[in-house]
Amino acid sequence: MKYNEVLSIPLGLAVCYSGYREGQKPGDSYPSYEQVKEDLLIVQKQWKYIRLYSCDQHSNTVLEVIQNEKLNLRVMLGAFIEAEVSNPNCPWGGSYNNLQLAQNIENNLFQMNKLIELANEYPNIIFSLSVGNEACVDWTDHLVPVESVIKYVEMVKSSTSQPVTFCENYVPWLDKLEPLVDIIDFISIHTYPVWEYKTIDQGMQYTIQNYNAVANKYPNKLVVITEAGWATRSNGLGIPTENVNPETQKIYYRALNNWSKSDSILTFVFEAFDEPWKGSEDPNEPEKHWGLFTVDRKPKLAMMPVSYK
Repeated sequence: MKYNEVLSIPLGLAVCYSGYREGQKPGDSYPSYEQVKEDLLIVQKQWKYIRLYSCDQHSNTVLEVIQNEKLNLRVMLGAFIEAEVSNPNCPWGGSYNNLQLAQNIENNLFQMNKLIELANEYPNIIFSLSVGNEACVDWTDHLVPVESVIKYVEMVKSSTSQPVTFCENYVPWLDKLEPLVDIIDFISIHTYPVWEYKTIDQGMQYTIQNYNAVANKYPNKLVVITEAGWATRSNGLGIPTENVNPETQKIYYRALNNWSKSDSILTFVFEAFDEPWKGSEDPNEPEKHWGLFTVDRKPKLAMMPVSYK
């Protein structure tokens, strides 16, 4: 099933975008209009589509910049949903008291209403909507029951015209998320071979296996990859240091692009820029180093020489 037919968009390359720089982080300090403009002028040289994760000040700025500066970019806009139940399986802490969980549900409803509002305000820029990100996988720290996700999809679909999805690791789509499949307009999966201890020689084939496992289970549903990437640095926790560097990122990125284009699979590469606010204080924390550009907007090896879309 071809995504340009289901989503009514031309074929093109896609990337996940989060513009937070040194000293900035969600809920605290946000990139300015000029900083976002600088980013998107870089991004539009490479990609047609960007994915945003939350209906917050940052996404507001991104949408304003695209509209005001008449940039040739279209957006998959996401709402970030917080934990509605505690998750003892989360290795880094997923336990909350009842008061916090109740507040999270209120926040999630606010996110859905904001998603609806922005979708209707920017219908020519926003081409699809996601009601959450990695909120059903076993290890998440913001666990949300599948029943709640279904409710949010129905809520958003009833008030918007764009196709609606939910972004999640490929594994839950094989069983846990089956009840969601008939409700959403298309499936969005994440695949990270390097987090599953695959070497660069195994990585691309493993991504294809992940994709095919979901696509073959639901042959009548479009499957999109909303995250796939390769880090450039690791502290050895979760990702062996020898498996990640700028060269392995370049190899994976180019193989991923070639496969996505040849098979007409919409694939959002993770991600445009490094995000130093993520993860632990360790500067080699892999969460900080997935960008194809550094935090100071310098191209990594995968982007040299630049291969325009």
